[in-house]
Amino acid sequence: MGKIEADRQSRRNQVGTKTRHRIASGQFEGNTAVLARTFGAFMRAVLVAFLIATPALLLPGVVADTSQIVMLIAIFAGLLTYIEYFSQYPSIVEFRFAPPFNRLRFVALFFTVFLLTVICRGLTDPTNFTHFVTSLGAILGNAIDFPYSPVRLVVLTLPADASHELVATVRTAAGIAYLVSLIAMFCFVTMVRIFGWPARGGVFNVWVNLPLFDPTAGGDVLHRLKRDASLNIVLGFLLPFFIPAVIKAAADVIDPISMQNPQTLIWTISAWAFLPASMIMRGIAMSRIADMIEEKRRRTYAEANHDALQTA
Repeated sequence: MGKIEADRQSRRNQVGTKTRHRIASGQFEGNTAVLARTFGAFMRAVLVAFLIATPALLLPGVVADTSQIVMLIAIFAGLLTYIEYFSQYPSIVEFRFAPPFNRLRFVALFFTVFLLTVICRGLTDPTNFTHFVTSLGAILGNAIDFPYSPVRLVVLTLPADASHELVATVRTAAGIAYLVSLIAMFCFVTMVRIFGWPARGGVFNVWVNLPLFDPTAGGDVLHRLKRDASLNIVLGFLLPFFIPAVIKAAADVIDPISMQNPQTLIWTISAWAFLPASMIMRGIAMSRIADMIEEKRRRTYAEANHDALQTA
C-alpha cells in the first residue's frame, strides 16, 4: 500500500509540474508576442514619422515655424500608427495581417517623397545624385507629357505666368512620381498573379483584414467585394486626370495651390501619384479576395453534393 501511494504521489507531482510548465510556457509566449507587437508598432511609427519629416529634414532653408509644424504632424501620425499596430485587432488599417500589401504602399510613398525631395534639393544644392534623379525624371516627364496625358494636365494646373524652371520642375516631379506608382502596381500584380498573394501567407481572415468592410450591411458579400473592387480600380484610373481638373477649376474660385513652395510641390505631386495607385492596388486586392471566396464556395458546394450522392 505504501508503494502504491508513493507512485500516486509521484504521478501527481509530475502532472502538477507539467501543468506549471505549460502555464509558464504560455506566459512566456504571451510576453514575447506583446514585446514583438510593441517593437513592431514602434518601428512603424518611427518610419511613418520619418516619412512625413523627410522634406523638412532634407530641404535647405526651411523656416523654423514650418519645421515645427511638420514635426508635430509627424509625431501625431506616428502616434496614430503606434496605437493602430499595437492593438491586437485593427480598426482603420486594412490588410494589416496580409503582408506585404501595406509595406509595398509605404515603400512606394516613401520613395516618391524622397525622390521629389532630392529633385527640389538639387535646385539649390546640386550633386551628382540630384542631377541623376532630375535627369531621369525629366526624361520620363517629357516622354509622358503628351496631349491629355496626366502629366500634361498637372502642368496645365500651373498659372499662365509660371516660369520655365517651375514648369520643368513640375513635369520632372510628375514623371518620377508616376514611374514609382507604376512600379508599385506592377510589383503588387506580380505578387497576386505569380506568388499567389495572400494565400501563400497562410489563413486569410477577411473580417480582420478589412475592418472598414461591414459584412452585415446587406447583400451578398461576394457581390459587394466585386463591386467595391471595380469601383476602386475605375476611380484609380480616373483620379490622375480628375485631380488636375478639379485643381484647375477651383483656381477660379479660391487661391490656386502654389507650386513655388518645394514642400507644397512634393506633397501635391506625391498625393496625385500615390492615391490612384493605392486605390488600384486596393481594388486588385479586393478582387483577389472575392475570387478566393468564390473558389471556397465552389469547393464547399462540390463536396456537399458529393457527400449527398454517396449518402443516397
